Amino acid sequence: MKVIIDEKIHEKCNNISIGSIEAQVVVREENEELWKIIDEKAKEIEVNVPVKQISTLKNISDSRSAYKAFGKDPSRYRLSSEALYRRVARGLGLYRVNNVVDINNLISLESAYSVGTYDLDKLSGDIHFTIADEGETYEGIGKGDLNIANLPVFYDDKGKFGSTTSDSVRAMITVEAKHILMNIISFNGDSELEKYMDEACELLEKYAFDKILSKEINKW
Repeated sequence: MKVIIDEKIHEKCNNISIGSIEAQVVVREENEELWKIIDEKAKEIEVNVPVKQISTLKNISDSRSAYKAFGKDPSRYRLSSEALYRRVARGLGLYRVNNVVDINNLISLESAYSVGTYDLDKLSGDIHFTIADEGETYEGIGKGDLNIANLPVFYDDKGKFGSTTSDSVRAMITVEAKHILMNIISFNGDSELEKYMDEACELLEKYAFDKILSKEINKW
Protein backbone atom coordinates (compact mmCIF):
# COMPACT_ATOMS: atom_id res chain seq x y z
CA MET A 1 0.00 0.00 0.00
CA LYS A 2 1.37 3.38 -1.06
CA VAL A 3 0.09 6.89 -0.37
CA ILE A 4 1.24 9.25 -3.11
CA ILE A 5 0.90 13.04 -3.16
CA ASP A 6 0.21 14.10 -6.75
CA GLU A 7 1.96 17.00 -8.46
CA LYS A 8 -1.40 18.67 -9.07
CA ILE A 9 -1.92 19.38 -5.37
CA HIS A 10 1.77 19.97 -4.65
CA GLU A 11 1.74 22.87 -7.13
CA LYS A 12 -0.92 24.64 -5.03
CA CYS A 13 0.54 23.79 -1.61
CA ASN A 14 4.14 22.61 -1.36
CA ASN A 15 4.11 21.81 2.35
CA ILE A 16 1.76 18.80 2.41
CA SER A 17 2.63 15.82 4.59
CA ILE A 18 0.48 12.79 5.37
CA GLY A 19 1.06 10.55 8.36
CA SER A 20 -0.22 7.11 7.32
CA ILE A 21 -0.88 4.17 9.65
CA GLU A 22 -1.86 0.77 8.25
CA ALA A 23 -3.27 -1.63 10.81
CA GLN A 24 -5.37 -4.68 11.55
CA VAL A 25 -8.22 -3.93 13.95
CA VAL A 26 -11.31 -5.29 15.62
CA VAL A 27 -14.13 -2.77 15.35
CA ARG A 28 -16.55 -2.44 18.24
CA GLU A 29 -19.46 -0.04 18.62
CA GLU A 30 -18.89 0.79 22.29
CA ASN A 31 -15.88 1.44 24.51
CA GLU A 32 -16.68 3.41 27.65
CA GLU A 33 -13.05 3.83 28.72
CA LEU A 34 -12.20 5.39 25.35
CA TRP A 35 -15.25 7.64 25.58
CA LYS A 36 -14.14 8.98 28.95
CA ILE A 37 -10.93 10.17 27.27
CA ILE A 38 -12.87 11.72 24.39
CA ASP A 39 -15.32 13.45 26.74
CA GLU A 40 -12.44 14.92 28.76
CA LYS A 41 -10.85 16.32 25.60
CA ALA A 42 -14.18 17.71 24.42
CA LYS A 43 -14.79 19.44 27.76
CA GLU A 44 -11.27 20.89 27.69
CA ILE A 45 -11.94 22.44 24.27
CA GLU A 46 -15.41 23.64 25.32
CA VAL A 47 -13.94 25.49 28.32
CA ASN A 48 -10.76 26.84 26.74
CA VAL A 49 -11.40 27.42 23.02
CA PRO A 50 -14.03 30.03 22.06
CA VAL A 51 -15.78 29.26 18.78
CA LYS A 52 -14.53 32.54 17.28
CA GLN A 53 -10.90 31.49 17.86
CA ILE A 54 -11.10 28.07 16.21
CA SER A 55 -10.20 29.32 12.73
CA THR A 56 -7.05 30.94 14.19
CA LEU A 57 -5.62 27.68 15.61
CA LYS A 58 -2.41 27.16 13.65
CA ASN A 59 -3.10 23.77 12.08
CA ILE A 60 -6.65 24.77 11.17
CA SER A 61 -5.61 28.22 9.95
CA ASP A 62 -2.88 26.78 7.71
CA SER A 63 -5.32 24.22 6.34
CA ARG A 64 -7.87 26.95 5.59
CA SER A 65 -5.17 28.86 3.71
CA ALA A 66 -4.50 25.75 1.63
CA TYR A 67 -8.21 25.49 0.78
CA LYS A 68 -8.17 29.05 -0.48
CA ALA A 69 -5.16 28.22 -2.66
CA PHE A 70 -7.10 25.27 -4.08
CA GLY A 71 -10.07 27.52 -4.88
CA LYS A 72 -12.42 26.18 -2.19
CA ASP A 73 -14.15 28.37 0.41
CA PRO A 74 -13.18 26.91 3.84
CA SER A 75 -16.14 28.65 5.51
CA ARG A 76 -18.61 26.85 3.24
CA TYR A 77 -16.75 23.54 2.95
CA ARG A 78 -15.27 23.27 6.41
CA LEU A 79 -12.32 21.10 7.25
CA SER A 80 -13.42 18.06 9.21
CA SER A 81 -11.09 19.13 12.05
CA GLU A 82 -12.67 22.57 12.21
CA ALA A 83 -16.16 21.10 12.13
CA LEU A 84 -15.30 18.80 15.06
CA TYR A 85 -13.82 21.70 17.04
CA ARG A 86 -16.85 23.91 16.42
CA ARG A 87 -19.20 21.16 17.54
CA VAL A 88 -17.43 20.45 20.84
CA ALA A 89 -16.71 24.14 21.54
CA ARG A 90 -20.48 24.69 21.44
CA GLY A 91 -20.96 21.95 24.02
CA LEU A 92 -22.61 19.52 21.60
CA GLY A 93 -20.08 16.73 22.09
CA LEU A 94 -19.32 14.12 19.42
CA TYR A 95 -21.40 11.37 17.90
CA ARG A 96 -20.46 7.88 19.04
CA VAL A 97 -19.74 5.75 15.97
CA ASN A 98 -17.31 2.93 16.75
CA ASN A 99 -13.94 2.58 18.45
CA VAL A 100 -11.87 3.20 15.29
CA VAL A 101 -13.85 6.23 14.08
CA ASP A 102 -13.89 7.59 17.63
CA ILE A 103 -10.08 7.31 17.82
CA ASN A 104 -9.90 9.05 14.43
CA ASN A 105 -11.93 11.96 15.84
CA LEU A 106 -9.93 12.11 19.06
CA ILE A 107 -6.65 12.43 17.13
CA SER A 108 -8.24 15.21 15.08
CA LEU A 109 -9.18 17.05 18.28
CA GLU A 110 -5.73 16.52 19.75
CA SER A 111 -3.91 17.73 16.63
CA ALA A 112 -6.39 20.10 14.91
CA TYR A 113 -5.49 18.24 11.69
CA SER A 114 -8.08 16.53 9.52
CA VAL A 115 -7.86 12.75 9.91
CA GLY A 116 -9.39 10.14 7.63
CA THR A 117 -9.63 6.40 8.29
CA TYR A 118 -10.57 3.93 5.57
CA ASP A 119 -11.38 0.25 5.12
CA LEU A 120 -8.51 -0.96 2.92
CA ASP A 121 -10.45 -4.05 1.85
CA LYS A 122 -12.78 -1.67 -0.03
CA LEU A 123 -9.93 0.09 -1.84
CA SER A 124 -7.86 -1.00 -4.82
CA GLY A 125 -4.31 -0.13 -5.87
CA ASP A 126 -2.16 2.77 -4.72
CA ILE A 127 -3.79 5.68 -2.92
CA HIS A 128 -3.22 9.18 -4.29
CA PHE A 129 -3.85 12.64 -2.81
CA THR A 130 -4.87 15.32 -5.31
CA ILE A 131 -7.39 18.11 -6.03
CA ALA A 132 -10.77 17.06 -7.42
CA ASP A 133 -11.84 18.42 -10.79
CA GLU A 134 -14.87 20.60 -11.50
CA GLY A 135 -18.10 18.65 -11.57
CA GLU A 136 -16.86 15.76 -9.42
CA THR A 137 -19.06 14.48 -6.60
CA TYR A 138 -19.42 11.49 -4.33
CA GLU A 139 -21.79 10.32 -1.60
CA GLY A 140 -20.45 11.83 1.60
CA ILE A 141 -21.04 10.15 4.96
CA GLY A 142 -24.24 11.69 6.32
CA LYS A 143 -24.17 14.40 3.65
CA GLY A 144 -25.64 12.85 0.51
CA ASP A 145 -24.19 13.96 -2.81
CA LEU A 146 -21.14 16.14 -1.99
CA ASN A 147 -19.54 18.62 -4.40
CA ILE A 148 -15.84 17.76 -4.10
CA ALA A 149 -14.61 20.07 -6.90
CA ASN A 150 -11.35 21.77 -5.82
CA LEU A 151 -11.25 19.85 -2.55
CA PRO A 152 -8.13 17.89 -1.55
CA VAL A 153 -9.15 14.27 -2.05
CA PHE A 154 -7.88 10.70 -1.92
CA TYR A 155 -8.47 8.34 -4.82
CA ASP A 156 -7.66 4.76 -5.77
CA ASP A 157 -8.16 2.68 -8.92
CA LYS A 158 -11.94 2.91 -8.44
CA GLY A 159 -12.13 6.70 -8.01
CA LYS A 160 -12.35 9.35 -5.28
CA PHE A 161 -13.25 8.17 -1.78
CA GLY A 162 -12.14 10.65 0.87
CA SER A 163 -11.34 14.29 1.58
CA THR A 164 -10.30 16.59 4.40
CA THR A 165 -13.90 17.87 4.53
CA SER A 166 -15.97 14.67 4.39
CA ASP A 167 -15.28 11.09 3.39
CA SER A 168 -17.39 8.99 1.06
CA VAL A 169 -19.46 6.02 2.15
CA ARG A 170 -17.44 3.66 -0.07
CA ALA A 171 -14.53 3.08 2.31
CA MET A 172 -16.15 4.09 5.59
CA ILE A 173 -15.33 2.13 8.75
CA THR A 174 -18.05 -0.30 9.81
CA VAL A 175 -18.01 -3.18 12.26
CA GLU A 176 -16.93 -5.45 9.38
CA ALA A 177 -13.65 -3.56 8.83
CA LYS A 178 -10.49 -5.48 9.70
CA HIS A 179 -7.71 -3.78 7.70
CA ILE A 180 -7.54 0.00 7.92
CA LEU A 181 -5.56 3.03 6.81
CA MET A 182 -5.53 6.14 9.00
CA ASN A 183 -4.24 9.33 7.36
CA ILE A 184 -3.36 12.45 9.35
CA ILE A 185 -3.19 15.29 6.82
CA SER A 186 -0.97 18.32 7.37
CA PHE A 187 -0.77 21.37 5.13
CA ASN A 188 2.12 22.84 7.13
CA GLY A 189 4.84 20.20 7.08
CA ASP A 190 5.66 17.14 9.13
CA SER A 191 7.14 18.52 12.36
CA GLU A 192 4.18 17.41 14.51
CA LEU A 193 3.02 14.31 12.66
CA GLU A 194 5.22 11.73 14.39
CA LYS A 195 3.83 12.71 17.79
CA TYR A 196 0.21 12.30 16.72
CA MET A 197 0.92 9.10 14.81
CA ASP A 198 2.46 7.60 17.94
CA GLU A 199 -0.61 8.63 19.95
CA ALA A 200 -2.92 7.13 17.34
CA CYS A 201 -0.99 3.84 17.39
CA GLU A 202 -1.20 3.66 21.18
CA LEU A 203 -4.95 4.26 21.12
CA LEU A 204 -5.52 1.73 18.35
CA GLU A 205 -3.46 -0.90 20.14
CA LYS A 206 -5.32 -0.35 23.41
CA TYR A 207 -8.88 0.17 22.24
CA ALA A 208 -9.10 -1.51 18.82
CA PHE A 209 -7.06 -4.67 19.53
CA ASP A 210 -4.73 -3.34 16.90
CA LYS A 211 -1.70 -4.74 15.11
CA ILE A 212 0.30 -1.98 13.43
CA LEU A 213 1.45 -3.09 9.99
CA SER A 214 3.19 0.10 8.89
CA LYS A 215 3.66 3.73 9.92
CA GLU A 216 5.03 6.23 7.46
CA ILE A 217 5.11 9.97 6.75
CA ASN A 218 4.42 10.64 3.08
CA LYS A 219 5.43 13.92 1.49
CA TRP A 220 6.50 15.33 -1.85
